Amino acid sequence: MTVRVLVADDEPMVCAHLRTILGAAGIEVVATAADGAEAVEGVVLHSPDVVLMDLRMPGVDGITAIARIVALPDPPPVVALTTFDGDEHVHRALRAGAAGYLLKSTPPHDLAGLVRVAAAGHTVLSRSAAGRLVDRSADEHTTRRRAQARLAPLTERERDVVALLGEGCSNAEVAKRLFLTEATVKGYVSRALDKLGCSNRTQLGLLAREAGLAG
Repeated sequence: MTVRVLVADDEPMVCAHLRTILGAAGIEVVATAADGAEAVEGVVLHSPDVVLMDLRMPGVDGITAIARIVALPDPPPVVALTTFDGDEHVHRALRAGAAGYLLKSTPPHDLAGLVRVAAAGHTVLSRSAAGRLVDRSADEHTTRRRAQARLAPLTERERDVVALLGEGCSNAEVAKRLFLTEATVKGYVSRALDKLGCSNRTQLGLLAREAGLAG
């Protein structure tokens, strides 16, 4: 099945570049948007499988748009696009509900593959990047205490699963390390999302790191 993508970026050249790269890989760009408001409208009109969202745009910025999109019924995964690894806006985007982030300098072949990973419902975020994004907050006592309080409703096994998400593990890796089936892991992840009010597994992982659960 063809993956359908909406690209939001205020630079027409970036949109054209991504359309060319993804199209060559058999991925359809169903719409482009020049700001966050257009991106939200595009999601409603076109129901894409994935949204690639620039964070710095005039008018409604990408972070605001991400929050609006994830609040829609059955929203698509939104992947933040950024120029610099470690951009402070990336952390805010993940907190708003982004399913990960990609550098605009990502090689074409890798970009297409990562878009398909996002469409399949997986996080597009390296383990090292996840660590860098939360290091500054994880060291703060207040942030850690609040994160630990948020995790209080979880059962011991749910906490084990969430901790491994914080290390960047996939469901298959969690299952292997905890001697569970992938279906069981998916169930634990789903219950943790519901209990904690998180939009996706990326937010669970960040919360685990802030609470000090992940190594």
